[in-house]
Amino acid sequence: MSAGVKNLTEGGIFSQLTKLALPIMATSFVQMAYSLTDMAWVGRLGSPEVAAVGAVGILIWLTSSFALLSKVGAEVSIGHSIGAGKMEEARIYASHATTISFIMGLTVASILFFLDELIISFFRLEPSISAMACDYLRIVSTSLPLVFMVLTFSGIYNGSGRSLIPFYLTATGLICNILLDPLFIFVFHLGTNGAAIATWISQVFVFVLFVWQMKRPNGILNGFPYIIKPQKKFTVNILKLGAPVALMNVLFASINLYLARIASVFGGYIGVMSQTTGGQIEGITWNTSLGFSTALGAFVAQNYAAGKFDRMKKAYYYTLSLMLSFGVVVTFAFLFFGKEIFGIFVPEEIAMKAGGEYLYIMGFSQIFMMLELTTQGMFNGTGRTVPPAVVSIVFNAARIPLALLLAPNIGVTGVWMAITISAIFKGVLLPVWFSVVYKRIKNNR
Repeated sequence: MSAGVKNLTEGGIFSQLTKLALPIMATSFVQMAYSLTDMAWVGRLGSPEVAAVGAVGILIWLTSSFALLSKVGAEVSIGHSIGAGKMEEARIYASHATTISFIMGLTVASILFFLDELIISFFRLEPSISAMACDYLRIVSTSLPLVFMVLTFSGIYNGSGRSLIPFYLTATGLICNILLDPLFIFVFHLGTNGAAIATWISQVFVFVLFVWQMKRPNGILNGFPYIIKPQKKFTVNILKLGAPVALMNVLFASINLYLARIASVFGGYIGVMSQTTGGQIEGITWNTSLGFSTALGAFVAQNYAAGKFDRMKKAYYYTLSLMLSFGVVVTFAFLFFGKEIFGIFVPEEIAMKAGGEYLYIMGFSQIFMMLELTTQGMFNGTGRTVPPAVVSIVFNAARIPLALLLAPNIGVTGVWMAITISAIFKGVLLPVWFSVVYKRIKNNR
């Protein structure tokens, strides 16, 4: 297609879906690897440093979830516009999405920077660990406006069927971060602040690369302005599409934030370290599933607008079978090699034991998590972003009372069990809900 976009309504389903999904998945890995890289290097400093960086990691995850409002809104609205052959409308949606993301990023960055001590006090960490966390948070928060823009740029490329470009650019930033981390942490002796500075430089570098790529002659959607005066029609539609997903992820991260506090109460900083670092490791499977879910959503968006429902259904089954096969492998790894996997990042015996227990319990939920995320992609592609949000919000919120019920009796393990139980319920309910919705879609169209 013209304007630097790709038509997903024609051609082989599996090949197109795979070519779209692999770069998105790889991009998710790269974005996750920023935190994992910091964790791996900081882990050589000690468990307290890992707890400080991990606490900030949850906060960044929470605040970055707001960026999904513009990212998902861009993916779906642009995909629908391209599928309907409305290229100028796609450009307008792109401009609105980037404008919204910049405003949100600036707002969130200001809150984190000026209220750092109040926010970090929520974790109830030791004073020395809290001080490290505050310093780390102040540094990384200043890059958030550009981070929000980069996430939205990725959504624009995904909705246009060109998911490979975001992967190349974010991977380049990761290489920069990998090289800078040991330099600032150990050579310049800056500790956790060095990890924050390395991440900051790398993220700004990625933003510059995106701007350079999009301003080239063959740039996406023939180039479009990043900051405009929003129009009500396009703004409302982006908010309508992206808000449920953003709200779902914000609440999900908020709940994990509170669970980290419960883990701190019943397990000390080792409990916080186990959840935050273990969550980053579990993010390997999460981001794999989310990558295919995002690709499925972009693929479905174009075919839904074009009325090609058989292609939608086949794409769903392809993705589901692939994710379930992967889930079996991950489950086996977490159940039998959790301690050894955790030890790659924090090579302390007490940390490996606690982290291995976390991964063991999480192993029972991996397949159900993949069922949920794959089905979420189908819902998002059809523009129905509310049902996945409802399921996620209800059962994720149930983790808090369940953790408070279990933890006093069995310790911090009860927190991990609460997470797994809720994930199983979500993985069962959402596919059933979509099967009902899909029948209505076919009948109505």
